[in-house]
Amino acid sequence: MEFEGFLKQYWPLIAVAMWFGYKWWNARKVMALLPELKANGAILVDVRSVAEFASGNAPGSLNIPLGELGNRLQEIPKTAPVVLCCASGTRSGMAKLLLKKNGYSQVFNIGKWSNLLR
Repeated sequence: MEFEGFLKQYWPLIAVAMWFGYKWWNARKVMALLPELKANGAILVDVRSVAEFASGNAPGSLNIPLGELGNRLQEIPKTAPVVLCCASGTRSGMAKLLLKKNGYSQVFNIGKWSNLLR
């Protein structure tokens, strides 16, 4: 099979693989920055549901479910870095977009909440 034919046939699979690769790479990058972010007063925000948060969470993290985030922005200062997490990195990615849209400049998506424990 020629390369062009391969791409035409498998582009959805390639796109999904690239998306997950990007999420993994970005989470690792934020994990490496975490000590510095914490030293700079980072706010750790877990956007999972209350029940998910209750079943396990990182010490010091604040639970604001994604559906409530828009109404609770006043709980997150714009002057400190914000590190977001959830179960897989998808909801925290959406939360990052919401915060950026609302004037937060230092927003980081660490992916899974368990990445805050490392």
